[in-house]
Amino acid sequence: MERIYNQISTPFIAVLTVALLLTSCVSQKKVKLIQERVNKEMTTQFSNPRTTTYRIQTGDHIYIRVYSVDPKTSKFFQSDFPYLMNSTYQYLNTYVVDEFGYISFSFIEKLFVKGLTVQEVQQSIQTQLNEYFKEATAFVKLVNYQVGVLGEVNSPGNFTIEQDQINVFQAIGLAGGITDYGNYKEAKLVRQTQNGSEIYMLDLTDNRLLESPYYYMQPNDVLYIEPRGSKSWAYDKFPYQTLFYFFSIAILGAALFLD
Repeated sequence: MERIYNQISTPFIAVLTVALLLTSCVSQKKVKLIQERVNKEMTTQFSNPRTTTYRIQTGDHIYIRVYSVDPKTSKFFQSDFPYLMNSTYQYLNTYVVDEFGYISFSFIEKLFVKGLTVQEVQQSIQTQLNEYFKEATAFVKLVNYQVGVLGEVNSPGNFTIEQDQINVFQAIGLAGGITDYGNYKEAKLVRQTQNGSEIYMLDLTDNRLLESPYYYMQPNDVLYIEPRGSKSWAYDKFPYQTLFYFFSIAILGAALFLD
């Protein structure tokens, strides 16, 4: 009986072990980020200046603060509320771009800002300040800078960005990283433009992404990580415990019958 049992079980265990290794292992090429696509001697430096191309849109919240060494000038622009450098304070003290693209700021009755970058808005305010005040400096910041990360990430959601720039890998980090089932080669970046929404396909395993115009995310961008096609056959989804149970019963029954 023991000899027959061994003859049946040994080949089965060997085949099943190989099958488990093939189904549970994922090639490192599928999950390794920013891989080289050309020869190994290529440079590791990539040209991608940290400059934003985002254009102000209707409904954006712009925080503006004017600094001056002259107390009277400084008092003219500041409220009686205490100054706190945090996101809540900045949001409550913002200027909303109206439907026509204007904001109303202090001595400037209306300032057209739609379609301008944050730097261009700051330069426009600074130019007009220089006509009336001495040693006054304008500071401008876009407060409603949010990005979304969805799909096969551990903590999907919308994230408020405090800094001026964030790249796709930093955004993925905010979302807890990509799950074991994420498709690194087919990520979708949804971007709002003046003419509507556009979708860009990103290969996160290609190091040329570092010099792509879509490497840095813009306000209201949404990054979607698609699932791999083999997700339904993933190791923790397949009922291996039940399969082992039935095969064990079948082997034991065969051994007893042959005995």
